[in-house]
Amino acid sequence: MKEPITAGVCDGATESALAKDWARLLSRSVAEHAMKRPELLAGGTAFEEFAASAVAQWDPWLLQYTQARVAEGRPLKWYEHTKLAEGAFATLLTVRVDPDPGPGAGIDVEEAEPAWHWRAAALGDSCLFHLRDERLVQAFPVGDADEFGTVPDLFGSRNHDAALLACRTRFTEGRCRPGDRLFLMTDALAAWFLSAPDQKVAVHQLLEFSGPDDLSGFVDWLNSLRDRRQLRNDDVAVVRIDFEGR
Repeated sequence: MKEPITAGVCDGATESALAKDWARLLSRSVAEHAMKRPELLAGGTAFEEFAASAVAQWDPWLLQYTQARVAEGRPLKWYEHTKLAEGAFATLLTVRVDPDPGPGAGIDVEEAEPAWHWRAAALGDSCLFHLRDERLVQAFPVGDADEFGTVPDLFGSRNHDAALLACRTRFTEGRCRPGDRLFLMTDALAAWFLSAPDQKVAVHQLLEFSGPDDLSGFVDWLNSLRDRRQLRNDDVAVVRIDFEGR
């Protein structure tokens, strides 16, 4: 990988209206902004400007949605208007990965191999896991299954207090080398992973079923975990980034 990449995972809060649509808009927006302005992953003014920009996109999107509903002959009901006035809510997790130039033009001098630098931001309980040699190197922002709660911090589509959103967002960074992997997961799968009695077995399952070419196998695996009550019955999203030599 010679160019930076970004990815975002946002989990809509089911109790809010159009949460899935807001999560989709938010994840795309944060990934695009992180590509253009990597400094937002350090917090501060850059993150506040992203937050304000994301919220500003909601009302225009909602207007188009409302007009489409009218055109389809199914305008919003009164109770939908009431719910939409409260806004939509979602967690936020994004990561940007850059080739690490280092003093050796992309080579880690100490380890004499390619290296990459990643930075991440999280609001709520969607999680990033950094794996090396099939072992967990770092978990962010939740490090223990007992830390998952029922009311995580959320990014609201009508929250115009960008400074508050930035204050509640956590930031971290790390470095990867060939063979490492990053996983971005929504809370249900992240909680399963952190609570697994044998994490090595859990890692092997993730690697077996999280590839891009077998969606049906991934769904069957998730359903088997739910049937055994090992995975909470909730939506699941996962992004996997594998690091190979250049």
